[in-house]
Amino acid sequence: MSKRVAIIGAGASGLLCAIECAKGFCEVDVFEQNDKCAKKILVSGNGRCNITNKNLSVHDYFGQNPHFTKDAIESFGYKEFTSFASSFGLILNTLEDGRTYPLSNESKSVASLLITYATNLGAKIHTNNKIKNIKELLKNYDAVVVATGSNAAEHLGGCSDGYEFAKEFGHNIIATYPSLVQLHLDSSIAHKMSGVKTQGEVTLLVNNKKDISIHGDILFTNYGVSGFAILDISQRASKALLEFAKVDISINLLPSYDAQKLSTHITNLAKVMPNLTLFDILVGLVPLKIVHGIFQTLEISQDTKVDTKLSKKVANLMLNWRFEVSETHGFRHAEVSGGGVDVSEINPKTFESLKQKNLYFCGEVLDIVGKRGGYNFAFAWASGYLCAKDIIKTKSS
Repeated sequence: MSKRVAIIGAGASGLLCAIECAKGFCEVDVFEQNDKCAKKILVSGNGRCNITNKNLSVHDYFGQNPHFTKDAIESFGYKEFTSFASSFGLILNTLEDGRTYPLSNESKSVASLLITYATNLGAKIHTNNKIKNIKELLKNYDAVVVATGSNAAEHLGGCSDGYEFAKEFGHNIIATYPSLVQLHLDSSIAHKMSGVKTQGEVTLLVNNKKDISIHGDILFTNYGVSGFAILDISQRASKALLEFAKVDISINLLPSYDAQKLSTHITNLAKVMPNLTLFDILVGLVPLKIVHGIFQTLEISQDTKVDTKLSKKVANLMLNWRFEVSETHGFRHAEVSGGGVDVSEINPKTFESLKQKNLYFCGEVLDIVGKRGGYNFAFAWASGYLCAKDIIKTKSS
């Protein structure tokens, strides 16, 4: 007799679990609430899909217990996923920093091949099918896998269904928060620099103490800041906000300078070219809107001439421009979510619930969130794989 498996959610973890279960001769039904599968895969990496990372470790993850990821990424890490992908024609391209993309450089390739592979193996995918009664599902199937994702990106189907299912069996839910998300700033000056993108260093300060510094691009927006450097600090910032901490960022617009070097540059240029105003000098260093922001912050006029005291003041601001973070841009705009089903109540080797036999949880519904760079997909693939392996093993035991 084939084992009957129900999987709730046709995202990354759900589809991989479906494929592995079908390869193990299970009867697989995948229930997807959207009209199409893999919506988050389709938009990931700006349509390119950063599918995994070569340099996986437990230190790339956050949650109450990041070490929960150890068995998953060691059992089905970069090497195993690459082999799995090539087995059905999905060829990958790994960059020097470890980020890995489909060779086609197109998310559609990933989604299409996963869905085709799953259905060719006999898995049945039921779209526009929202599960409301998980206990009924458990009565009708030998195993049920909750791969619903989180409440991030609700326009792509993000929801809290998985948390509600878990609660029905007494599972604890760790408070959720947006991650890999833009930040709102309590600053009218920052808003006026909207549209400016620059390279710099961002330092996160929690209760006035330095937490983490990241180099990368910074994009000013009409609500605050975005860009890769911001996304990379957002998990810590979002969690700190959840805990009602005071959260600030310090932006260093010119990381290659120190305060003395920058101040000297401004002063010397003014001496060599006395007709230049401070405004003229700064336009040669940073984008125009940012220069306006600096002048507004320091409350000086555009025709201000340079002196030593002012050059030091400007240098210090440009290398340590503080802004208060008021909130994140919310779950709708977040790529992933922190928090979720408490992993202390999940078997890390099988991803089966410790509270309900034959009930499994995988992917983003769990209290595990990764860094930007393919780490969240890597955990989704690995957790889906371990679910399937246990389901198949218990079938034959």
